Amino acid sequence: MHKGGFLRVILIMAAISLLLDWYVYSGLRTLVADWQSSRLRYVVTFGYLVISVGITVTFLAGLSSFSTARGMTPFHEWVLSLFLTFLITKIFFTVILFLGDLGRFFYGIFTRLNMTKAANGPFLPARRKFISEIAILVAAVPFGGLLYGMLRGKYDYRVNHEILYFDSLPEAFDGFTITQLSDIHSGSFDDEKAVQRGIDLAKEQKSDLFVFTGDLVNNAAWEIEPYIKGFSGLKAPYGQFSILGNHDYGDYIEWKSEAEKAANLDKLKAHHAALGYRLMLDENIEIEKGGQKISLIGVQNWGRGFIQAGDLNKALKGVDENAFKILLSHDPTHWEDQVRFHPTTIHLTLSGHTHGAQFGVETAGFRWSPVQYRYLDWAGLANEKDRYLYVNRGFGFLAFSGRLGIWPEITVITLKKGIRDQRSEIS
Repeated sequence: MHKGGFLRVILIMAAISLLLDWYVYSGLRTLVADWQSSRLRYVVTFGYLVISVGITVTFLAGLSSFSTARGMTPFHEWVLSLFLTFLITKIFFTVILFLGDLGRFFYGIFTRLNMTKAANGPFLPARRKFISEIAILVAAVPFGGLLYGMLRGKYDYRVNHEILYFDSLPEAFDGFTITQLSDIHSGSFDDEKAVQRGIDLAKEQKSDLFVFTGDLVNNAAWEIEPYIKGFSGLKAPYGQFSILGNHDYGDYIEWKSEAEKAANLDKLKAHHAALGYRLMLDENIEIEKGGQKISLIGVQNWGRGFIQAGDLNKALKGVDENAFKILLSHDPTHWEDQVRFHPTTIHLTLSGHTHGAQFGVETAGFRWSPVQYRYLDWAGLANEKDRYLYVNRGFGFLAFSGRLGIWPEITVITLKKGIRDQRSEIS
């Protein structure tokens, strides 16, 4: 979206928010109408307006400090997140209040049409207080949830374990473990101690292999620099490997020149080396254990609707057709569009990218996130004809400075030799 279109969307959202403020204010007045303290009534009604309108004004004012050469900073993400939290809360409150007012409207029509009723009274009965009370209770759910997601949820790291069985896995790799991180998005972090807790949790897994599947930064190489020391502590006996994600190419901010953009990418690649990660750019490497080998393949970003720099055929050059193969590819649509149909069998693909929208529900037997309307495979494990895909939910966050229901993830995958019916999952 070009800058003019972006500004129009922002202004429309702000206008909607201010209109909702008027309606919510009327509902709050009904709620406090019978309170004995006039001062308390004033504090609730006008206090709400000051806070809500103030957040909208701050949201608009924050645009003045937004730079297309830098992208969103943690400040911009916080302002956007607060604005969205209040906007969504107001929408929930307004829907309940509107349903109540709609009932009042139809009741007024009914009384006018019913000749047995007096027609000289008010057309609309007074709004009932309990409707405003219900609206408050309903709106409190998204408000509390989103606020929790901003204050705690975005750093509530979870370790997800998967055990995968493969007939073709070499015997020496039976029980081999892989820790995967994805989508660090270091430019969004606002709490270094919390980030370090996540890093320490990943260290505690003591896996044989560590892989990172893209989006180290939001836009620029400097964003990871405060965290190089922390993430460089992630070591594994069989090495640390990484790939690029769509955000790593710097496509979402403006650069003074193509040369400056290219220099940023070169700097980011150097940061991968400083982290101790072997950055894989459409290439492969053999990992040997007990005299047997598996092939690890890494491609640049390839995504439906995003940059398509990755070349899978190039990455597969020299790989033994019969080798057990693990592919690192940032965007799961690469697996959907190319990998699962490729003539060369790739046994396991590790991806990220979707973040699970950072919002959703995952319970036993039920999963939902708004991102599912964009991505077929958006979190966790997928399998087609023994070609597996695992989509990591992301370590960091972007735009919305929070997570709710879709928590930041550290993935630990254990490879086992055996028939596929033996595969199981541990939670």
